[in-house]
Amino acid sequence: MEIISNIIKAAIEVGSKLKRHETPVESQKETLKELLQKSKNTAFGKYYGFESLLNTKNFQQEFAKEIPYHDYDDMEFWWRKSYEGKPDICWPEKVDNFAVSSGTTGHSKHIPVTDEMLESIRNAGLQQVLSLSNFKDLPESFYTKQILMLGSSTNLDEKAGHLEGEISGISAANIPNWFHAFYKPGQEISSIDDWDSRVEAIAKEAKNWDIGSISGIPSWIELMLQRVMEYHKVDSIHDIWPNLAVYTSGGVALDPYKKSFEKLFSKPVQYIDTYLASEGYLATQVRPETDAMQLIYDNGVYFEFVPFDEDSILESGKINPEKKALNISQVEEGKEYILLISTVSGTWRYMIGDTIKFTDVGRSEIKITGRTKFFLNVVGSQLSVNKMDDAIESLNEEFPINIKEFTVAAVKENDEYIHHWYLGVEDLNKGFDHSEIKDHLDQKLKNNNKNYKVARDKALKDVKVDIVSVDQFIAWNDQNKKKGGQVKMAKVMKEEAFREWQEFIANQ
Repeated sequence: MEIISNIIKAAIEVGSKLKRHETPVESQKETLKELLQKSKNTAFGKYYGFESLLNTKNFQQEFAKEIPYHDYDDMEFWWRKSYEGKPDICWPEKVDNFAVSSGTTGHSKHIPVTDEMLESIRNAGLQQVLSLSNFKDLPESFYTKQILMLGSSTNLDEKAGHLEGEISGISAANIPNWFHAFYKPGQEISSIDDWDSRVEAIAKEAKNWDIGSISGIPSWIELMLQRVMEYHKVDSIHDIWPNLAVYTSGGVALDPYKKSFEKLFSKPVQYIDTYLASEGYLATQVRPETDAMQLIYDNGVYFEFVPFDEDSILESGKINPEKKALNISQVEEGKEYILLISTVSGTWRYMIGDTIKFTDVGRSEIKITGRTKFFLNVVGSQLSVNKMDDAIESLNEEFPINIKEFTVAAVKENDEYIHHWYLGVEDLNKGFDHSEIKDHLDQKLKNNNKNYKVARDKALKDVKVDIVSVDQFIAWNDQNKKKGGQVKMAKVMKEEAFREWQEFIANQ
């Protein structure tokens, strides 16, 4: 086994040196050219004249000039035809898989996942493996250990001649044959629909596996590790998997979980962050010196960047068409951008919903800085301001409360995450039943957002509601304006800012 381990590591080191002869700028130009060439005869390509664009001297510039920005509602006009089984709409041939993702309106999104996108995701995974040669502290034996991937069920739903599920389930259901020897929990367990039953099956089999790395959403991984340890009555996950050396995260911010994870580990574990969205595998951390992620710029995804200013997003939530998008040759470090992607799944100048900034332009390394619609997603709840506004409106309709302002944060109490709300009302003298208000708010959000409902059943342990005078919100805004901060309080606050708000309230 040691000989095999050395061979695999040597192959990774050689591969990491051989890949990417072109610069990010050259790769991105070629990527767009290939996307336009392959899709020029689709309905979308004909409508927007892709063939004519390819014949222009500067097709990148003409592409940005002629193709409008799209959000999900815009692309759904086209994707709906693909969903119905029609071929050659936004990408050649028929789409066989759709990723289901919770939307910010009342319905779920259905994102096309083409065969080329599945190949792109596999290639991105391989690039991540190749980058492991940069992490010098990993032992030789790591390269022959098994990989535990905890995502959604691989038991996909068949509808209208295609399969659908969450992107992690679709990806795991389509792993290459050579990877099956390394992949855990294996196809049988990963196809279990019920999350608790799947984790229980993992716990029962855990001692039979030699896991070197794990990957998945932090809140899911934390709960799974806790159950494995509880089942086997051990104090550390390394008592079960002594060779566990890498945790690959994705989906939500990792930093809030690191302290919790340290309690579960008794040996060093390398954290690696990734950016896998329903629309594609976009970036991955490639160096131990930083937690920034490198855009995967040569893998079927063309990136554009709209400067994120006060007037970048219209009240409708769409990008201001007057704001010019930049390509990868035009960006600057430290500035915040709205991310746009065009991909081998037939997304075109698509606003994925995230804002990013470049930490190293030369390396194309980025960090996700937020959401264009301010999601609360610390424990995977994917709770948008739109859904919060709807819930607050429902409270105003159901109770004589008249909420004028609100703010919410995901905070830890007794080592568990809760959502703590502050509601600002005009008249504090009215009698409020806090318990009824909390329950109504919680239930409304569960009904309108499946991710929130799952989070409430798992890592989001409770909801807390405090009702204060709206004048206190106004006073807070005035104080922060004097400090040079936001003029209006954010509806979603980070925990550090939220603690300052709580102190402010206590001193009023």
